[in-house]
Parts: sequence; C-alpha cells; structure tokens
Amino acid sequence: MRQPARPGAPIALPPRRLRRAPTCRFAEPVASLRELEEEGLDRAALVRAYRHVLTTRAVEERGEILYRQGKVPGSYYTGRGNECAAVGLGIAMGPDDVGTPIQRDIGVHIARGLEPWRVLANYMGRSGSPTGGRDGSVHLGDLALGTIPMVSHLPAMLPVACGLALAFQIRRERRVAVGWMGDGSAARGDAHEAMNFAGVRRLPMVFVIDNNQYAYTTPNRLEFAIDHLAERAAAYGFEGVVVDGTDLPTVWREAHRAIERARAGHGPTLIECETLRLAGHGAHDDARYVPDELRERWADREPVERLQRFLVEQAAWSDEEERELRAGVRASLDAAVEQALASPLPDPSTLLDGVYA
Repeated sequence: MRQPARPGAPIALPPRRLRRAPTCRFAEPVASLRELEEEGLDRAALVRAYRHVLTTRAVEERGEILYRQGKVPGSYYTGRGNECAAVGLGIAMGPDDVGTPIQRDIGVHIARGLEPWRVLANYMGRSGSPTGGRDGSVHLGDLALGTIPMVSHLPAMLPVACGLALAFQIRRERRVAVGWMGDGSAARGDAHEAMNFAGVRRLPMVFVIDNNQYAYTTPNRLEFAIDHLAERAAAYGFEGVVVDGTDLPTVWREAHRAIERARAGHGPTLIECETLRLAGHGAHDDARYVPDELRERWADREPVERLQRFLVEQAAWSDEEERELRAGVRASLDAAVEQALASPLPDPSTLLDGVYA
C-alpha cells in the first residue's frame, strides 16, 4: 500500500512522459563582428550598446543604494542578469516602433533614450519622473520614446501591445509592437489570448519571454511541462526562437530579424531569452532557494563580462577605451543621482490631474 507523504516533505513529481523533437528554433550564436556588420550593426553601434548595458547595471545599483537609504518607497526590483537581453531588444526596435517592457527590462528604456536621472526619479516618486510622481518603482515609460508603462498584473500589457499592432496593421503603418512577459507570467491567460489573437490576425508584433529560470521562487520545472517556452509559438501559428539572453549580439540579430519580418507583413515571432536572475525577485528576497550548481552553470555567462569579452576578441576593444567608457558612465550616474534627488515631490494639489477626461 502506498504511504502518504509526510507533512513538509518535498513533492516528488513524475518524470515528463512526452519526449519529442522541439517545435522551436535555437539561435546559433553570433561568431564575429563581421557577421553583425552584415546584419547592420557596426562597431560604433555595438559600443553604444555596451554603454547602455553598463548604464543599466549602474542605474539599478545606484537605485538599490537609494532604496537601502530609505529614499525609494515600497520594494525594489532589478534586471541584474537581463541587461543584454533588454538592451539587445531595445536597439533592434525602429524609432517608430512601440514596446511594453516589464520590470527586468530597464535596459530597453535606456536604449530607447530615457535619461538615467528620470529612471531614478521614478523610483523615488519625484515629479521629474516619466510618471510625474504618480507611480513609482519600475512602472515607467515614455510615449515619445515608444515605451508604455507596465502594471504589476503581468502580463496585462500584452493585449495592449496587440492593440497597438492591430492599429498599425489597420492604418497600414510600417510599425511593430514588442510585448514582454516573464516565464511565470507566460502561464497567464492574457499571454495565451494575446499570442492567439496575434497569430490569427498575423499582427506586426514580436513577443519576448524573459526566462530567468524562476517565477519569484518557482523554478522552471514547476512552471511548464515543455522544455522551452518558445515551443508554444507553433500552436499559435508562428515561429518560436530560443536565444541565450546573456549574448547581446545574438539577441540583437534575432530581434532585428523578427522585427523586420513583422514589419514586412509576415506576422509575429516569439523570442525566449534565457537568462539567470542574478538577484532575488526584489530587494526583499535573498534568493537562497537558487541552488549553487545552477549559479555555477551560468557563471561564464555573466552578461556584462560576456559582452566585454566579445568586444575585446572581435572588435579590438582596448583597456583605454574600457577605462574611458566606465569613467564616463560613473560620472553620468553621479550627475543623474543629484538631478533625481533635486527633483521635487509632486504637488498634492495636482493629484487628480490627468485622472479624469
């Protein structure tokens, strides 16, 4: 007779029974700068992308210091480990394209031109922030830069992105909408509804899954029964691509191709960017549930170091250029912190401005 599990014992899951060839494509890594140049990304653009990656990491590090000092209300979330995926997507978008990045994707905002001080001001609820102090944390965006603020109910922005793509299609505009979700939020109904609708209507849209291995504390093995979330795309009638999200050149190439396919009228693509979250879900979470062996497997793929190695090996990136770039980023962040702190809190008398039409 089978014995019941003792209280508190981990649940033993049966092995996955379905073994078959995956229904998605695995992106081959970019091997050289020449390959990037042939696709349209030259050395100068790659260096700018590296600056965006360093700036993104620095913005979030400074923001966490402000949080620890009690200057950022609520909790605090970072995209540490996701910088290259976010920046790679951000620079692949055209100037008139629109996206709905989520909490791990500050790099998209930086790449699209949002000034670091405005990001920090948003963390602190200051009037100079994109939300004017009416919202905080990572709920930010700038319509002039083609980014729409997220909400906490992930992935509720995907139907919004579909609406944008549908409008572009109806108006015959050569514009693309990019919609983001995490591996956890990919299980929600609005993610499936959005992908189904986009597939049926062949919308000019790219879906991005930031798969950082954990939905808060839940590992991938308890989130979905397939090996790769990009496999779901086939069920909706479009291609799914698995990309190493720590590899900016490859992320950019695949995003660029998918966006241009959508722009040409060939419908959506689902890009799964595989990364490892290098911190907890938020500053309140020490991520002690992440096993050491998983961290060790990803150690050589730390995204900032990986992009630096690519520049050194493929683009003759010098130590002097590295020092100069990092010094410039530090100086710009020092100025950004001062400017954000100098931005006043919003005037309480403006509380209802913009709430009612």
